[in-house]
Amino acid sequence: MSDLITRARELASKIAAPNAARHDKERSFPSETLQALAEAGLLGLMVPTDRGGLGLGVREFRDVVVALAEADASAAMIYVMHVCGTACLLTAPRTTAIDAVVSDIAKGKHLTTLAFSERGSRSHFWAPVSRATRSGNGATLTAFKSWVTSANHADSYVSSALAPEGKGPTDSTLYLVRRTQPGVRIAGPFEGLGLCANDSTPVALEGVAIPDDLRLTADGAGMKAMLEVVLPLFNLGQAALAVGICRAVVGATVSHLKTSQFEHLGSSLGEALPNLRANLATMQNETDGLAARLEDLVHHLEHPGDLTVLRVLQAKAAAGEAAIKVTSDAMRTCGGAAFSKHTAIERNFRDAHAGAVMAPTVDVLKEFIGKALLGLPLF
Repeated sequence: MSDLITRARELASKIAAPNAARHDKERSFPSETLQALAEAGLLGLMVPTDRGGLGLGVREFRDVVVALAEADASAAMIYVMHVCGTACLLTAPRTTAIDAVVSDIAKGKHLTTLAFSERGSRSHFWAPVSRATRSGNGATLTAFKSWVTSANHADSYVSSALAPEGKGPTDSTLYLVRRTQPGVRIAGPFEGLGLCANDSTPVALEGVAIPDDLRLTADGAGMKAMLEVVLPLFNLGQAALAVGICRAVVGATVSHLKTSQFEHLGSSLGEALPNLRANLATMQNETDGLAARLEDLVHHLEHPGDLTVLRVLQAKAAAGEAAIKVTSDAMRTCGGAAFSKHTAIERNFRDAHAGAVMAPTVDVLKEFIGKALLGLPLF
């Protein structure tokens, strides 16, 4: 196991990190990092061994995402979405078509992602406004997906739609859509503030025919899969991404305070200014607290109990706020060096804010947490 994590950290430091600033500036996809993940078998991290994968779990997923995010948060986000999409395939009824995709994922030959959010339901990702229609031995999808990570590069999208006979906004079904299918159209460029290299763009599905052997859930069971399969992994991945970002900016701040000098005083910034040392201490405390929360979530996912759902909801909400605070403190502590982009802190600052507003947003999660504490139904 340590060998696997060592490989993940090596490819993060040797491949992802040196290219991160360029991809952020150019808004280009980190293809070399994804290729390295594929070659290391990490695209099939959680695919069972009897289906060709590594057969590993949430703890290893956490460790890989933290390592990637410390080097390049965009690459980590792409990986989180891929693992979440793969989980939907692994829990789907087995068909020859689905087995072939899972096999390709295990071999590092297939990148998948999620396509849930729609303009009409916004951060309420569990409630698509599009509706599938019956079509022969399958379904036809017409939908406008507002943000799809890896949109131009993923081989497939795990897409949601209201079931053909669904009676309410939660009666959805999940389907596997191949990016190259007729009717799939990238509907715009990436225009975000942060996570600029994750190729997250709108995707239009215009009369896309999905055969029944690529339907991933029973009709009407899509929301159950989104909340029970995807949400725990996604929130874990987002919290791990936040830990990686926080560790990156703490490291960059330490380096800046050690190496930047007051030449007229003959001392470094860190030696001369106690307020900067205090800021650094606060950043480290926040980062370690978030890492401890993440470890607690891993424990709850490995050993589910009465508090597991609450911990899943809390993880992303707390992580989003912690990452914003730590990166903001780093910007203030490092001053002009951070704002003028002499370090990676400014990029991590933007990435932290982008991660926090990804659905489910912090505000939505806090609403869920409050309802859970009061014993109220979430929906």
